[in-house]
This record gives sequence, C-alpha cells and structure tokens, in this order.
Amino acid sequence: MSAELAGQQIIILREGTNRSRGRDAQKANIVAAKIIAESVKSSLGPKGMDKMLVDGFGDVTITNDGATILDEMEVQHPAAKMMVEVAKTQDDEVGDGTTTSVVVAGELLKKAEDLIDQGLHPTVIVDGYRAASSKALEILDQIAIKVDPTDKAILRKVAEVSLASKLLAEYKEMSELDHDIDRVKPCVLR
Repeated sequence: MSAELAGQQIIILREGTNRSRGRDAQKANIVAAKIIAESVKSSLGPKGMDKMLVDGFGDVTITNDGATILDEMEVQHPAAKMMVEVAKTQDDEVGDGTTTSVVVAGELLKKAEDLIDQGLHPTVIVDGYRAASSKALEILDQIAIKVDPTDKAILRKVAEVSLASKLLAEYKEMSELDHDIDRVKPCVLR
C-alpha cells in the first residue's frame, strides 16, 4: 500500500513484508505458485495419495481432494493465493478438476519461467498460451462426441467418471446411481 504526503510517496508494508520488482518479483511469484501446485500434485489421479492435514487446533483431516487441501492451507503469498482461487473457481463452476487445474497452471508457469530465462517477454508467452488454448478448444470441438440425453447407459458412464473421485463411495448400490440419473435427465433435456 502507498500514500502521497506533500508530493512524497510513502510506502506502507506490513511488518516482515518484503517488496520486490521486475524479474525478482516474477521469479518469486512463479516459485510460490509452483509450490502450491507441487503440494497437491501427489493427490492427482486414480492412484493419488491422501494428505493428512492438521490445523492449528490439532484437528486432523485426511483427503486427496485438491479443493479441500488448498482450502485448509494458510496461504500468505499473493501469487499462491491466486492459485488457491483458481482451484476455488474450478470447484465452484464445475465441482471437480481442482487439482488438475492447479497442477496444469503450475506446469504452465514452470514452462513460462524457462521461456523468460531464455529472454522471451512475458507478453509473448501469454499470447502463445492464448493461441494454444484456442487451438485446444478447436480440437476438443472436433473430437467431442454427441450424447443422447435420453440414453441412460451413456449418462450412467458419464456420471460414474464424474463422481468417481468424490461421491461414488456414497453409492453403495449402483441402483441408487440409476435413480439419481433418472432425476438428472429432465435437467439435461431443457
């Protein structure tokens, strides 16, 4: 935070806070974001490992859910907080993929750091990432498979994949999942 006093700029920072600029700030931001990505990376995928989280009161949470892991972390660095926000946004919008979004963002930043070290300007890197994103969306549109919203078998497969990481354990019998698919179909048909 800064203020102007009689034409002289005064910078106010919390005690213990450092201020960096330029390449040092870029490097610190990338490192902080990569640390967040690395903290959840081992929980990714079907063989992802559980994390044991212990809060300040000694309460223990065991999970491999990226959103839960990141929500329980006490993050101070602004770039690291942004990575946590990426996960929260992903969870709010989609309900899954939080770990993947953070790990992919960390890998993109790792590659960006390599490119910056080679002398590329960050704007050029961002433009390249935008072009790659557009191309990826184009390819996804080409390979996407149309799904008949009345096809119970395919809806069940989609639900199983989507729920596998979070909720499938709650469905003791697949008939419960079938019942919920019947409730979802009217929403899909709208």
